[in-house]
Amino acid sequence: MTVITSIADLKKIYKRRVPKMFYDYAESGSYTEQTFRDNTTDFERLRLRQKVAVDMSGRTTASTMIGQNVTMPVALAPVGLTGMQHADGEILAAKAAEQFGVPFTLSTMSICSIEDVAARTKNPFWFQLYVMKDWDFVENVINRAKAAKCSAMVLTLDLQLLGQRHKDLKNGLSAPPKLTLPVMMDLATKWRWGVGMLGTRRHGFGNIVGHAKGVGDVSSLGSWTAEQFDPQLDWTKIKRIREMWGGKIILKGILDVEDAQRAADFGCDAIVVSNHGGRQLDGALSAIRMLPSIVRAVGDQVEVHMDSGIRSGQDVLKALALGAHGTFIGRSYIYGLGAMGQKGVTTALEVIRKELDTTMALCGERDVKALRRDNLLIPKDFEGDWV
Repeated sequence: MTVITSIADLKKIYKRRVPKMFYDYAESGSYTEQTFRDNTTDFERLRLRQKVAVDMSGRTTASTMIGQNVTMPVALAPVGLTGMQHADGEILAAKAAEQFGVPFTLSTMSICSIEDVAARTKNPFWFQLYVMKDWDFVENVINRAKAAKCSAMVLTLDLQLLGQRHKDLKNGLSAPPKLTLPVMMDLATKWRWGVGMLGTRRHGFGNIVGHAKGVGDVSSLGSWTAEQFDPQLDWTKIKRIREMWGGKIILKGILDVEDAQRAADFGCDAIVVSNHGGRQLDGALSAIRMLPSIVRAVGDQVEVHMDSGIRSGQDVLKALALGAHGTFIGRSYIYGLGAMGQKGVTTALEVIRKELDTTMALCGERDVKALRRDNLLIPKDFEGDWV
């Protein structure tokens, strides 16, 4: 029996149990994957200041994100095809998040539908929207999220067109997977995954199939999605979506100070400093390197959250110390889901909270909300001196 002490332990099990195309889908970036790698390695450049002879009793990791109480400032990020990492994956992840006391965000490109997740959870979850050319679909999915009592919309801004991810193209990524000879040979070694999939009816994109014009089944889905991401998404359309939604809204995919200032002026509840996990613009800076300048620019006007590259509680602490009000994890919980289903997601959250709590204590802090730059040793060139 494997003793799990880190997210890396979950990743090892995940790699053994999930089909290659879905492992590669999660564990890859666009083009050369430079930004994908930098997202994690740049965290390693930050060092922690140890403090001693400080009363460490009564510690708390509790905080808030857009006014919602959370047991730690970590939300589960929207991840497409989560239900292909494990049968009914979105439902299981949402239940784990609910029980742990952190937000879960359902992707537009989920396997389980908004209604599937809402019927199997008690607390409101967040819904992430990709803006499509088909405005009837956009309006319909927003109304479905309202009906499901979703408590916030996470509007992703950095996917107006799809970044090229070489592994997905070479693997012939699809949901459900097309049964080519290489795929069938791989699936033959992933019996746990296969048994789970045989036990569920959810194999396609539940938010789209049957809800978009001309998409009655998964066979017609590929051509629809290939041409539906809206390249004309601008602030006028973002305003229209905000008015249609009428609730709390988080703008995700901010990686530039000017864009952050525009978002703050726009009047959202939070922004997420994110490069889509290195899956869109390869060659962009890591999210953790861009975080400090964005916090300086707008941190007193809007909640600043951070996503991309977090693999530990120490990473969460570093992001909070650099000014983030909250964080999102994607791959970290996907590793747990693919490894052990709902229990694996809970384990990932437990690992991160324990690391956050222990590291916070050794840095001389008792309250996660008190973390600040003074808790870190930051290289002088960390943010870069760019022309």
